[in-house]
Amino acid sequence: MNHGLILPVLLPMFIGSLLLFGARLSMANKRILSLTATALLVPLSVWLMWQADQGDLQVYALGNWQPPFGIILLLDRLSALLLMVTSVLAFFALLYAVRGDDERGRNFHALFQFQLMGINGAFLTGDLFNLFVFFEILLIASYSLLLHGGGAERVRAGLHYVVLNLVGSAFFLLAVGVLYGITGTLNMADMAVRVAAANADQAPLLGAAGLLLLVVFGLKAAFLPLYFWLPRAYASASAPVAALFAIMTKVGLYSILRVYTLIFGDDAGTLANMAEDWLWPLALLTVGLGVIGALAASTLQGLLAYLVVVSVGTLLAGIALGTPAALSAALFYLIHSTWIAGGLFLLADLIARQRGVKQAQLVQGPALQNPHLLGGLFFIGAIAVAGLPPLSGFIGKLLLLRAVEPGLQALFLWPVILGGGLLTLIALSRAGSTLFWRVGLSQLDSAELDYGRLSACAALLLLSPLLVGLASPLLAYVDATVSQLHDLQLYRQIVLPGGAP
Repeated sequence: MNHGLILPVLLPMFIGSLLLFGARLSMANKRILSLTATALLVPLSVWLMWQADQGDLQVYALGNWQPPFGIILLLDRLSALLLMVTSVLAFFALLYAVRGDDERGRNFHALFQFQLMGINGAFLTGDLFNLFVFFEILLIASYSLLLHGGGAERVRAGLHYVVLNLVGSAFFLLAVGVLYGITGTLNMADMAVRVAAANADQAPLLGAAGLLLLVVFGLKAAFLPLYFWLPRAYASASAPVAALFAIMTKVGLYSILRVYTLIFGDDAGTLANMAEDWLWPLALLTVGLGVIGALAASTLQGLLAYLVVVSVGTLLAGIALGTPAALSAALFYLIHSTWIAGGLFLLADLIARQRGVKQAQLVQGPALQNPHLLGGLFFIGAIAVAGLPPLSGFIGKLLLLRAVEPGLQALFLWPVILGGGLLTLIALSRAGSTLFWRVGLSQLDSAELDYGRLSACAALLLLSPLLVGLASPLLAYVDATVSQLHDLQLYRQIVLPGGAP
């Protein structure tokens, strides 16, 4: 077995535990430990991505119990890609946090590592119950990270976030229990075989459990009508936490893609592709309502939170279309939207630090100390997130529009995506003109610009032109990822005697 497979889970788990038990360590030592562990995840994820690109599935059987009886971690191109996206985002978010944001509450670095443990574990697990377990780990850590820094607004947003996710966790457990009771397995590849062989009496219960899972994943991904927790939570969180949370919705979307391709995919008999009819209208409505929320936002963070909802709807549209071209476009857009959203949340905080009590409210305030530098970064982020050329958002949206066949779906998708992009541009233009042009004549004496924070923010935003430069090899990788994802026989070999690599 390739023991490197378990390191994305073990490394943050051990460092997080060490930071928790060493709570009295100096802040400098905590920062060194946390930054070192997070930085190591970047080359580790790139190496795993290279391993996955060889085309074989890699299975890590915990305790050497072979599937389907034991708990397994599964590395394929999809999980490796998302590990890389997470590690890059987390490194720059933490680099921003160590400039002082980590001092605003207790155990920030331990919680940050446990959050990474849960996210990485969710992407790697091949077991449905352990997907639930890793969901709970990342959610418990996110509860505390959301409240990091205190404040009444964070407590209110945190309460809604906790209650809704506890309900979602209960539904998740019910759905897993029903699926286990009928199929007798929790291994996703083995469950796919048994669902495909289910008789007519079992199909209704399996379908009900599958739809209940869709509700749970929809709550995590934050699409209509389950997105209402996200804008307040993301807008209230501290900047590095909000940046890290940019990957959280992608965990829900990943789960939808994994479960409804493998377990309820093309070979699931009467339950084949059961989610597609639900996902398509929900995707388009999510984009529309997300854009309306962005137009109505009163703060820059609130606007960005609604743009996360818009990106969720766009990604969901690609998943709902279900064609290889649409899924490839969605995966490329996922990378772009995650990194750019993270960078914009950091930028919103940099702007707020120069506006005093006005912070990032979209009202007239004092002149910024560094309007050209911050304005340039805002311009890059705005045209990237709106999908204008020549940045990566344009490539992602263009690929998605080209993926839809002429007909009724194209008639709905093109106006929604293009209209959503136009309204996003209007919302960002309104915000930019308020923050950079409608300003007073004087600057605040307390205005600051920390170049460590600036570097972390700029690095994330400048990944957009980098994605354009690397578009050819990256698109080749995501095309291979989609082909592998639809090779269901490859995944089912995992549970055959001697089939696990």
